[in-house]
Amino acid sequence: MATPTGHTGGDLLVEVLRRHGVDTVFGIVSVHNLPLVEAVDRELRFVPVRHEATAVNAADGYARARGGLGCALTSTGTGAGNAAGSLVESLSAGTSVLHVTGQVDTPYLGSGRGFIHETKDQLGMLTAVSRHAVTLTDPESAGALLEEAVARALAAPGGPSSVEWPIDLQYATHPLLGPAGSTPAPGAPPEPNALAAAAGLLAAAERPVVWAGGGVADAGPALRAVVELLGAGLLTSNSGRGAVPEDHPLCVGNYATSPGGRALLAEADVLLSIGTHFRSNETADYTLAVPAAHIQVDLDPAAVGRVYPATHGLVADADAFLTALAAELAALGAAPRAPWTTRVRAAREAVREQQRAALGDHTAFPDALRKVLPRRAVIARDVTIASSSWGNRLLEIHDPRDNLFPRGGGIGQGLGMAIGAAAARPEEPTVCIAGDGGLAVHFGELMTLAQEAPWLVLLVFDDGGYGVLRNMQDGLGRARSGVDLTSPDYAAVCRALGLAHTRITDPTSVTSALDDAVGLRRPVVVEVDLAAYPPMPAPFTPPVHVPGAPS
Repeated sequence: MATPTGHTGGDLLVEVLRRHGVDTVFGIVSVHNLPLVEAVDRELRFVPVRHEATAVNAADGYARARGGLGCALTSTGTGAGNAAGSLVESLSAGTSVLHVTGQVDTPYLGSGRGFIHETKDQLGMLTAVSRHAVTLTDPESAGALLEEAVARALAAPGGPSSVEWPIDLQYATHPLLGPAGSTPAPGAPPEPNALAAAAGLLAAAERPVVWAGGGVADAGPALRAVVELLGAGLLTSNSGRGAVPEDHPLCVGNYATSPGGRALLAEADVLLSIGTHFRSNETADYTLAVPAAHIQVDLDPAAVGRVYPATHGLVADADAFLTALAAELAALGAAPRAPWTTRVRAAREAVREQQRAALGDHTAFPDALRKVLPRRAVIARDVTIASSSWGNRLLEIHDPRDNLFPRGGGIGQGLGMAIGAAAARPEEPTVCIAGDGGLAVHFGELMTLAQEAPWLVLLVFDDGGYGVLRNMQDGLGRARSGVDLTSPDYAAVCRALGLAHTRITDPTSVTSALDDAVGLRRPVVVEVDLAAYPPMPAPFTPPVHVPGAPS
């Protein structure tokens, strides 16, 4: 099909992305998205990943690492289906992703003729895994519908918007939108009487604890002010890490279910929870006890009291609430209780020391990473033993934009997120912590690393399979099933791709190997040979309930 004169759909997409500060797009080219890819590649930066799921993961990582919007381009049918699992992750995390997929020509749309790349009810599939989904039906309305999709993705609590764009309309001439961009609406303020009641309860508390979730990502300064005014112990979910830097003396961190975290909650007289889902894996399947006096703040009215009863429930934006709360507490003369702040600091040290003892020689990895990385470096973590045992807790996070991991728990997504983050912040190193099993899911993205050459250290912990599940089966006395995998010769693979490679076999070489890898300022695969490296004192198993198993 000949390209007409004037602005195509690709030009319109570029304009919309520029209005929202997006300079890099991730995807796979297809006959059903060619005008979009060509325009992006000409005017912005197009990163050709090797799988559509990675395109969405990379757009997700890009959005998290820089704040704002990420964009992924996929083909229709199977291509859009491949992206669905990663859209579930974006939806779970509330990440602002614009997913644009092609669609067959409008005369054949929905005809059921088996037109190439056509699939049954693609929009229904996208609606199920996206916050918002729409089909573009004509060039005249395309700009407004794209802007609406972006606005829906960016509006708190965030999530993916999927747009399917028939290929004949992509080639058509489109009117452009003009220079003006949208302004995000201010966050929902707290109701004054409810705010006053919460402030009064907290100001009078002797032993307050704050539990912060992913909803505090943009509320760090206000959260820190409240914590310091109260002298409160700060617990976080995995998603809430870094809003207050984890080297702050009142930040206990992601340790609520540890013995020290449980003890602190048992002693507390008031809990303030903000923007957290109280996920099952972070509450010991909802058995973790919390104080009876519970102030819960969330944008979602349905979240208030859903897991734990809330004596004071507020529906509000986290930053708006915490800013107003800090002012109220200051007016009330709130001040830290010295005995409690001493107790909180002791708990902070105790939970870390206990974990370090359980890790043994594996403490070398978080210690070395913090030593060789700049304070602001992206740390992306796939679902693997290294992440679950120390990456999600002991490895300090200093800003929410540095804290990337699959919040929905899906394995294999870490490298894609890291690729997106490295593209978003090229002047800082990105580290990806992955296992050999997770890396195998999207092993082809090693070719993306070789082609795009980001400043990315891929730290692969190779135990020859799915170590978490292997440990579960071993611990339950069961035969191993489906957990042992063949590992490649990573050095040979890296040689073939022109990637730097190094191998760690003992604790004494960890710091120097990671320091050298970061210093290269290009992609490096650091293989940790867990068959040679000393094991943890006790095998790591996930905090999941197995019916009939000993507790």
